[in-house]
Amino acid sequence: MQDLKVSIIQSDLIWKDVDANLANFAFEISQIQEEVDLIVLPEMFTMGFVVDPEDVAEEMEGKSMQWLREQAKEKNAVICASIIIRENGNYFNRLFWMLPDGNYQYYDKRHLFSLGGEHHKFTAGNESIIVELKGWKIKPLVCYDLRFPVWAKNNFANGKYEYDLLIYIANWPASRRDPWMSLLKARAIENQAYVIGVNRIGEDGNGLAHAGDSNIYDAKGQKFIEHKSNTEFTETLLLSKKTLVDFREKFTVGLDWDRFSIEK
Repeated sequence: MQDLKVSIIQSDLIWKDVDANLANFAFEISQIQEEVDLIVLPEMFTMGFVVDPEDVAEEMEGKSMQWLREQAKEKNAVICASIIIRENGNYFNRLFWMLPDGNYQYYDKRHLFSLGGEHHKFTAGNESIIVELKGWKIKPLVCYDLRFPVWAKNNFANGKYEYDLLIYIANWPASRRDPWMSLLKARAIENQAYVIGVNRIGEDGNGLAHAGDSNIYDAKGQKFIEHKSNTEFTETLLLSKKTLVDFREKFTVGLDWDRFSIEK
């Protein structure tokens, strides 16, 4: 039963400047002195939340993918982040789970933010993924997915939970920071799992402000990080698997969860 050491990086993003953002995150990652298992970056970390992808989208083997490979190999850690990808004439807000050996899995954001116009040019995904790391089962999702609890619902069957850790990477506006924090906590409680939420700070190219409020919550809804809003930080924390297992064994709400399926 291994613990999981996680680093989350909350940073400003430079609008549509891939090179500058890659350089910034390379520096931030280089400052992580201890060995970690997982590094989590914000949604669309190379440019901010862009909904006109034609001139900025990358191919699957583009610059940002190569960067993710290099960083994961150098730190010997998984990196979780999303990139705008062009594939077969479609555009995706694609989350990557990049392994140190260069292999990866990906998830295409299902819930496109129609209020911001994301649905006009992006194609939604219809499959979630469960990845594994050091015996942990992990479900990574993207930003607006947070508002749809059914898509994140954990399952309990044959004495086992579908996942232990739920991740949301985001460009979540400051004007809606209360729902961001409230829903992260709720997802942790209702799914009996750790939840990581990594958001950006700063103003984007459309003048929209972001407060960050990145955090990690345990299955009881207790948060681990106390940084002020609108600050850049890198926080490394050890997540205890034993603490999670002990709580689940004492509070067996999973036995009473509703059973349902999702139409795709």
